[in-house]
Amino acid sequence: MVIYTIIIAGIVGLAIGALVVGLFLKKNNLKVELEAQEKAKGLLREAEITAESIKKDKILEAKEKYLKLKADFEEETNKKKNILITNEGKLKQREQILSKEMEQIKRKEAELDSKKENLNAQLHSVSVKKEELDRVTNQRISDLEKVALLTKEEARDQLVVMLQDEAHTKASSHIKDILDQAKLSATKQAKKIVLDTIQRTATEHAIENCVSVFNIESDDIKGKIIGREGRNIRALEAATGVEIVVDDTPEAIIISGFDPVRREIARLSLHRLVQDGRIHPARIEEVVAKTEKNIEEEIVEIGERTCIDLGVHGLHPELIRMVGRMRFRSSYGQNLLQHSREVAKLCATMAAEMGFNAKLAKRAGLLHDIGKVYPEEAELPHAILGMELAKKYKEHPEVCNAIGAHHDEIEMTSMISPIVQASDAISGSRPGARREIMDSYIKRLKDLEDLALSFDGVNKCFAMQAGRELRVLVDAENVDDTTAGRLSFEISQKIEKEMQYPGQIKVTVIREMRAVNYAK
Repeated sequence: MVIYTIIIAGIVGLAIGALVVGLFLKKNNLKVELEAQEKAKGLLREAEITAESIKKDKILEAKEKYLKLKADFEEETNKKKNILITNEGKLKQREQILSKEMEQIKRKEAELDSKKENLNAQLHSVSVKKEELDRVTNQRISDLEKVALLTKEEARDQLVVMLQDEAHTKASSHIKDILDQAKLSATKQAKKIVLDTIQRTATEHAIENCVSVFNIESDDIKGKIIGREGRNIRALEAATGVEIVVDDTPEAIIISGFDPVRREIARLSLHRLVQDGRIHPARIEEVVAKTEKNIEEEIVEIGERTCIDLGVHGLHPELIRMVGRMRFRSSYGQNLLQHSREVAKLCATMAAEMGFNAKLAKRAGLLHDIGKVYPEEAELPHAILGMELAKKYKEHPEVCNAIGAHHDEIEMTSMISPIVQASDAISGSRPGARREIMDSYIKRLKDLEDLALSFDGVNKCFAMQAGRELRVLVDAENVDDTTAGRLSFEISQKIEKEMQYPGQIKVTVIREMRAVNYAK
């Protein structure tokens, strides 16, 4: 019983404690809520005060900005107003000036009208006097006709005939003097033009042979190139049309053939085959076909580059290809493309010096030997064949005539034709240009150097500029400046007496003083 009483008392105590705690928490929460409300009201009041302050500041700032803009606007308006007032004053001044000028113009018009009336009166008086003068003149002419027994027309005709005879006599005299002077100066002027042209177009030249040499690294490769029982050599000769000579020459194979294009195809094909290492008939035919295609592309590229270098434009593509083929063609040992380039430059310079069309002359010079590279066999001379090709591809008639007439196969009809002929002769006869005179040319250069070495005090000598200049190096200790000048003269005199040569030879004596010591 006591236990139940304790339990009930505990339960009642707990209930009372819970009630007390609830009342305490409720009172505490109410207090916190009241404090929060007070704090919120304070924040609102502060926010309202701050907002009011900011509002006042912004209103003041806006008023200041408005006043500033208003002042700027009024200032700008005043400036424009002042400008308008100034311009209005200027306009009024101009109106006054114009009105004064109009008054002056009106006065001048009145003066001109007065002068015009006076002039008309004077003209009338002159016309009257002219009629009187004509009447008197006609009367005198009539009197003269009666005295001379000639009419006016007959007298005029006789005077004209007399003046014509006198003019013909004087003109003939002047023409004779001019012709005599031209004959005296023509040869000298022509030589000057040719020499200046040669000097301005001096270029390097290559000498082509009928053989090409293919270098190899070792003689072991020769066996691969020959092949079993010579089948590789036979396949290569059949594909390229050249002769392959494999002899005892160390590390070299000779390619022989009259056509430089074929020799070049064979040389490049051999180079590719040796690099590849696979050398057999099928591979040879494949490489040769590819090389021929590359050579054709190279020929076109050479032709285009040549035309660009010379400034020759508008050539037909077939003519450009033939120009490229000149690179692999030789004439008497002289490379045909180099020869044609030189002739083109010579023609252009000569034509420009003489006042002719330099572009046409250069075009004709480049194409003058185009008939030599015609791919098909023809019985016509190369000049006629080149002329026909030029006509076929719509070249200028003067260019066609120059090509056909440069070896006198046809008659020359333009002034460019003799220029092309002369330039071709100059280029072909230049010392060292063609193989037929190569041996004598080399011997002449050697004799020239030996002649200079025969003088005392000469250490070395070099023939330069294709034999047109001889440079002599002398011993500075044994030859002074005066002796050097005398030596140059003596060498030139001995060359004139003992040697035969075209043109002239410049002898240059070089004396150089050197002082050498050694620091030990």
